[in-house]
Amino acid sequence: MKHASIKAFHTAQSGPDRLICDALRAEIDRALPDAESRIWHAHPVWFLDGNPIVGYSRLKDCIRLLFWSGQGFETPGLAAEGTFKAAERRFTPSDEIDRDLLRRWLEEARLIQWDYRNIVKRKGRLERLS
Repeated sequence: MKHASIKAFHTAQSGPDRLICDALRAEIDRALPDAESRIWHAHPVWFLDGNPIVGYSRLKDCIRLLFWSGQGFETPGLAAEGTFKAAERRFTPSDEIDRDLLRRWLEEARLIQWDYRNIVKRKGRLERLS
């Protein structure tokens, strides 16, 4: 399903999933006010200087919050995802979002970044941004 905006993405979610998405967006927007947010590959994603930082998507049984550089975070609670540096946290309608934990991850997301923007140019090799 293609969504033209983050608002359209949220509107397409069920009531409980929409509440999760609304809560995540509010915290991300508050923590990363200078980030560009848009639909990227059909999901809401926030970018700093063109580099993807955080986003979320609807999976079969949950909403998945993904930090592109999350494997480098010191704050616990994220699970490794994929073959690069990404890490995730999955939320179901019955889960409570720990806003303090989410805020710590968002602080780390600004400080710990791998250069995904140029991954194709570097033929799949990631470099740490300072």
